[in-house]
Formats: sequence, structure tokens, C-alpha cells
Amino acid sequence: MSKLWVFRDIDPGRRAALAQALSIAPATASLLLARGVTTADEATAWMAPLRTHDPFLIPDIEVAIDRLRHAMQQGERVCFYGDYDVDGMSATSIYLSFFRGLGADVRAYVPHRIREGYGLNEGAIRSLAADEVTLLVTSDCGTTSHREIALAKELGMDVLVTDHHQTDERMPPALAVMNPHRHDARYPFRGLCSGGLAYKVVDAYQQRYGPGAVPLESLLDLVALSTIADVVPLQDENRGFVRAGLQQLSRGSRCGIRALKQVAGITRECSAETIGFKLGPRLNAAGRMDHAIKGVQLLTTESDVEAKMLAQELDQLNRQRQELEAEIMREALAALGEGEIPPAIVLGSRRWHLGVVGIVAARLVDRFHRPAIVMAINEQGVGKGSARTIPGFDLYQGLAACKDLLVAFGGHPSAAGMTIQESRLPEFQARFAAVAAEWALSGDVTPTLHLDSEVALEEVNLRLIQEIGSLHPFGAGNPEPMFAVKGLAIMEARVVGEKHLKMTVRQGRSLPFDSIGFGMKSLAEQGLSLKMPVDLAFTPELNYWNGYDRIQLRIRDIRATSTE
Repeated sequence: MSKLWVFRDIDPGRRAALAQALSIAPATASLLLARGVTTADEATAWMAPLRTHDPFLIPDIEVAIDRLRHAMQQGERVCFYGDYDVDGMSATSIYLSFFRGLGADVRAYVPHRIREGYGLNEGAIRSLAADEVTLLVTSDCGTTSHREIALAKELGMDVLVTDHHQTDERMPPALAVMNPHRHDARYPFRGLCSGGLAYKVVDAYQQRYGPGAVPLESLLDLVALSTIADVVPLQDENRGFVRAGLQQLSRGSRCGIRALKQVAGITRECSAETIGFKLGPRLNAAGRMDHAIKGVQLLTTESDVEAKMLAQELDQLNRQRQELEAEIMREALAALGEGEIPPAIVLGSRRWHLGVVGIVAARLVDRFHRPAIVMAINEQGVGKGSARTIPGFDLYQGLAACKDLLVAFGGHPSAAGMTIQESRLPEFQARFAAVAAEWALSGDVTPTLHLDSEVALEEVNLRLIQEIGSLHPFGAGNPEPMFAVKGLAIMEARVVGEKHLKMTVRQGRSLPFDSIGFGMKSLAEQGLSLKMPVDLAFTPELNYWNGYDRIQLRIRDIRATSTE
């Protein structure tokens, strides 16, 4: 779909003043202003090293660390129970590493995605109780597990919940529910993921009872993994967590990370993109295609041999995931056909793999700019699905409007999961589409591209790229910079790697610049030709090739230059 280009409203006087005060390029000043940084002091604070809030402001954290201390002193058996995504694995690994370092009797449990599903389940609770676990600490789950936590109490277990999912006013019957989204929470930042919360719990424990054998700062690589992979906002203390964690990931101080980087072909410094596109998918592949406990084992092992074996296994699982994803995507597109796309896409099949449907839902959102739910239906006729959305449409509320048709649902405004009987699927498809259609009437649902500023091509130089680098990490809440340049002449254009558009462009008498549009295919696919002047929305970057760094424009959108 064609996108509406919207330039951020930047005051030229403020941009000039900030550029002068900081001795930076006007384009960099535009980036800072677009992110609410208006003065030199605020810019300094933006780039400051890790500064965190008082962990004791998190609800119930004092009760939690006191109970953990009691378990350590009494030699109780403690289980850290995590979700099967990168956030759950990382949070579980933080707990496991720190408290194992105290000599505690600890173990990890991650439910199997297919056999057990998300969150706490009765079978796991009974199994852990039979194994004489007396303290259960959740990561990235538990907020809505009222029945399961009540069962754990009946079986003699205390439960501490570490979670960042949306909450109801009624809390589960756990000893502690550490969730910044609680209505009574006083913690000043609600954007922490479960890895960040686990780090805060360990921080509070160390402040109260002294340091352990595992240094607190050595856990920041796991916090960075979970923060980026879970797409929480890179604002406030999350920025410091990720910046410090990326340095550790680049050093590869954890043997599991070193092994994972090796199979992923990572030889340079780690960035947010490294986690998002290389490390994160391989870790997630464990939970999608096999068992996520392998991810926890990789992140906590101290054996180089075991790390290498696990990393290779996760790499192979990721390749299988990619093949399966492509197959399901082809079938999903065939099911949609060539007619009009409904206001919300809801698809399900008995042939589809539960571990991959969330990725396919995200691909459909990117392609059609519609909320999408993709489900895997089992032999008993129960569909379990993942939902993804477009800006502005709240998935959690959309599913809540259909809750009488669902067996269960939960998640965030931007990503959610649900369970439904196959027989109710047609009615759900119609109602969910109606909810999306009603929402669409309230505003423009045209895909929007938010651009930081228009620049001349001659402004794109090494200095600008270096200054942009100082604003890392980029992600949710701190979007990657995007500029526009207009009236470019295309000197050369070709398709590389079967589907990527490679061009050489120039503006007036400027030097020629290489550019790459991933997945854009040919100029003709874009409705353009070599003879037409074009506008590019792009992110400037350094492309390392044959031992050299060259400036490259990574194309985010392309259109014909307007003659008006």
C-alpha cells in the first residue's frame, strides 16, 4: 500500500540553536527535537550512562525479596518459571544465575508451547509440588493465573509473580505480584519487560542482603536481550539497560552468547538490530519449534562445549522455522485470495504450526495494514492464535469485545494471544472484523511513514552517521532515524538476491550514493522507471563490504517526485 509521508513538526529556530549549542549537524538536531530533547542539558541526560529508579517502588518487591531470603537460609527448593519467549528465557536466566551463585537449590521450568501453552498450568504446578518445590517465582506470566496460583498455595507453594502484562484490578492470590501495570503501582516507569523486572528484584535483594557471587552488572546482557526482543519502549531506564547490555553482548563475556554469535555470523559490535534479527530469532526458535528450556540452558551454561552444541541446535531450529513460516505465509495469502481484504484478518488451519503463527500474523500486518490473527487448530478443534495490530488499534480491547466467543485471551494492546473453539471461528471472524471496521471509521487508517526531516544528499556524510550512532539504541519509543531526500536521479537500478532493489542515485551534482530497498524487487514493481526522478525515505548507514565501510541509504519507501 502507498504510504502517507508525515514530517515531524520541528521549529527551525530551535533546530539551529540546538545544532549550534551541541556542535552537531542540523539533521541530528532534528532527531533530538523529534524525541523531546530540546536543550543541551537534556541531550546530555539522554546520553547519560545507566541510571535507574529505586527498585523498592515496585509493588510487593520487599515481600518478594524477604521470601527469597528465607528460602535461601532454609535451603528450600525454588523454581523459576518463565515464558517461552526471549523475555521469559532471559528473566528466568537472570534469576537462575544470581540465586544459583548464592548456592541455592534452584531450578528452571519453561512450559512447552504446544503441549502446555502459555503461562502457569495445573500439570506443571502438581509436578513441581511433587518435586518438593516450596517457592515458585514466575517470569513474564502469572498476572492472570488466579486458579493455578490458588492450586499452588493448596499444595504448599508460595508464589512470587514477575510480570509486565496488562492487569485487572483483582490480583491473583500470590504472595507478591511485581507488575508495574498494577493500578496501585508507584514505580515511575511502566515500560520494563520481565527481564528488566527480574534485574530490579535481584538489585533490591542485593541492596538489602549484600552482593552475591554473580555481579549485578554482568546480567545486563540478558536485560538487553529481553528489552529489545520484547519490543518495550527504549525510553527512561531501558535506554541505559540496553546501552550497557549491548557492550557486554559485543564483548561476548557469556559463553552461550559467544556461541550464538558465532553460528549467527556476528563478528562486529552488537546493536539492537543484531538482537532483533539474529540473536532473538534463534533463541525464540527454541520455544517455537522445540522447547524453550534449551534457550535458558544456553544463556546459563558455563561450558563452552555445551554452549556450542546448543547454539548449533538453535540455529538449525531457526532454519526450520523460516521454511515453515514461508509455507504458512503462502497458504495464508491463498486463503485471502485476490478480493478485498477485510478490516481485520482472521485465519486458521489444522495444518499450521502454533510456534510460527505469530510471525505470520506480523507479516500479514506489514503487507496489508490490517490487524491480523493467525491460528493453529488442533485435532480436537481448538484453535490457538497470535494477534498483531496496526498503530491505534488496541488488540486487547478488540478481543475483549469478543470475549464471549473465546475460551481465553490475554496480552498487550499491540500483541495478544487467544484460544477459541473451531465451531465459533466464523462468528468470531465476523465480529472481530466489525470491531476493526468501526474503529477505522474514527480516523484515517492509511499507512503512515513518520519522517524526521528532509535533507539534501550532500548532508549525508560520515559525521552525520557518527552523530546518529550516539543516539543508539533504536527501537520502540526511540525509532530509527528516517530522512527524506527529493528529486533524485537514478543512475543504475537492479535486483539483487532475487527480491532486493539496489540503486545508485544522485541529487543534482552530488556524489553518487548506493541505496538498497530490501524486499522491494524491481523499479517496475514500484511503478517507476530509470527516467523518472524519485523521492526516497531512508535511513543512512555504513555498509561493510570487502574490508571497507561505505555510506549506504537503506530505503524505507520510494515514490515518484511530484511535479506540482
